[in-house]
Amino acid sequence: MRDLPRWLKAAVTLWLAAASAIHLYFGGFGFPEPITMRGFHLLVFVPPLFLLFPAFARSPQARPSIPDWLWVVAAAVPHGWVMWHANAVSDRMEYVDPFGPEMMVLAAVCIVTLLEATRRAVEVGLAWMVVGSLAYMQWGYLLPGVLNSRPFSPAEILEAAWLVPTAGGVYGPLTGIVATTIAVFIVFGAFMQGSGTGRLFSNLGAAVAGRYSGGPAKVAVITSGLFGTMSGSSVSNVITTGAMTIPLMQRIGYRPAVAGGIESAASVGGALMPPVMGAAAFVMAEITGISYAEIVVAAALGAVLYYFAILAAVHFEARAAGMAPMPRAEIPPWREVLADIHLLLPIALLVWLMTERWSGNYAAFCATVAMVAVAMLRRRSRMSWRDILDSLANAGLTMAPLAVSIAGAGIVVSALTATGMVVALGGIIKDIAGGSFPLLLLLLATTVLVLGMGLPTTPSYIIAAAIGVPQILDLGTKALGLSPAELLLPAHLFIFYFAVLADASPPVAAAAFAAAAIAKASPLMTSMHATRLGIAGFTVGFAFLYDPGIMLRGDAWGVALAVLIQVGALTAIAASYAGFLLRPMGGAPRALLAAAGLAAAFWHGIPDLARLGLALGVPAALALVQISPSRAR
Repeated sequence: MRDLPRWLKAAVTLWLAAASAIHLYFGGFGFPEPITMRGFHLLVFVPPLFLLFPAFARSPQARPSIPDWLWVVAAAVPHGWVMWHANAVSDRMEYVDPFGPEMMVLAAVCIVTLLEATRRAVEVGLAWMVVGSLAYMQWGYLLPGVLNSRPFSPAEILEAAWLVPTAGGVYGPLTGIVATTIAVFIVFGAFMQGSGTGRLFSNLGAAVAGRYSGGPAKVAVITSGLFGTMSGSSVSNVITTGAMTIPLMQRIGYRPAVAGGIESAASVGGALMPPVMGAAAFVMAEITGISYAEIVVAAALGAVLYYFAILAAVHFEARAAGMAPMPRAEIPPWREVLADIHLLLPIALLVWLMTERWSGNYAAFCATVAMVAVAMLRRRSRMSWRDILDSLANAGLTMAPLAVSIAGAGIVVSALTATGMVVALGGIIKDIAGGSFPLLLLLLATTVLVLGMGLPTTPSYIIAAAIGVPQILDLGTKALGLSPAELLLPAHLFIFYFAVLADASPPVAAAAFAAAAIAKASPLMTSMHATRLGIAGFTVGFAFLYDPGIMLRGDAWGVALAVLIQVGALTAIAASYAGFLLRPMGGAPRALLAAAGLAAAFWHGIPDLARLGLALGVPAALALVQISPSRAR
């Protein structure tokens, strides 16, 4: 990102702050008509990206060039036109009313500027995927077999990509949910950081875990999980917490790649952690029609298990290496933690409003106002006008790349739907699976991880859900004996988990690459360690479908059984990799633990009580052997 001249930096800061403030106001007092709101959202957040991000490495880094200013104007024109003609756009009949030359030019300008903004500020892979989806609409009729689609005229392609507000494209429902609920939550997260809540989380993590073996690594895990409630970006989590925790981990003996892997696995999990689970969870609520509160409740245990597994792995490896705790001087006293405890009140208010089924945007608005008010209670957290301005501007900096990435994902989904490719790709995966539900899930998980190589979490989830969820509902109803309505949320959570994990999975992993840069380690090795530490994401992803107790569905015994199986399995897997349970282990016990843990987690063909016996019995037996008198001698 450019370091702009002072006058321009101030102008962009004020622009983004004002845009965020308007979104926050709408969240509390009501939004304009959908088309107007979506046009405004893109108008205020797309053009600044051309000032903030240079086109190429050789482009001016300290000031925008003349072409950058032309990009700014071009990016603003289509969205300004939509706002000006909002009533006409809302009233037109899609694919029936004429899509004339003027609208075709505006659509082309809109798509090109979005592609360039995506290439600069988000991921070049997403830009190429958008291009590929449009090319498929143009020439898909030339392809053989299931890939064949009907011919589309240029007007139909541009209309589908730009102006089909009820189905997809740039102005579709995905942009709508980002412009409303997600935007207000991003503002709330920015105010959490600006008020000192990040300091509270950092101090709390150090106070809780710093005094134990491998303390800095445990602090990284806890702090990143807490920061995940504020940020939907795994990369920003890595940068925020990793700058502190990665050097601490290296100082007490962790290898650079391992330290980076711990931080990236913990930061990626932030998107899984309620009450704010990143943008994809809000999109899930929009797609499924399931309330966000219900999604949060269903995902809560899975998120806790994810972080439990990382903590277990960190603990066993620290014990195996004989690592020391954090230096006592660097562990904050509890009075330092409690000095910021009042900052938890707005989070509690947010959770309460969501559980009372207030709309997400109104709950986030109230929590944001409460955050400013509560921060005023103590001098150390009191927000000045500059802090408020910076928080609003930081929210805008987060929203701008998200706006273009979601708009790009909308184009892809619109193209896949219009051409029937959603059905075709789903059919190909289903045919390869051959009626095997476990194989179908494995293929879908692999598909999502591959998509995540070039796409951010939310677009990856959106595209994969469009392809995979219908197949899960089709085969799953027969394999699991559940109705499509019962399977809908587990299917989406399955896709969502693997979209999140893609940020830390090799060979291309944005979060792991950011952590590797801080640790000065190999990005590939860092991502491999992150994947190994994030094994719970894989097991929990499958558990959503096979163990409904993980989603707090069923009676207390069913929930307890599902949790105990996962806890035992994850403990066994973590201890096996570290080669340490209560004492160091040789090859045979490690292999036995790994086999028991993996079987308990993934072998759903045996009774749950047998899985529980593997998950808890094998580690318990090995622990007894290790503490037996003969072993002690």
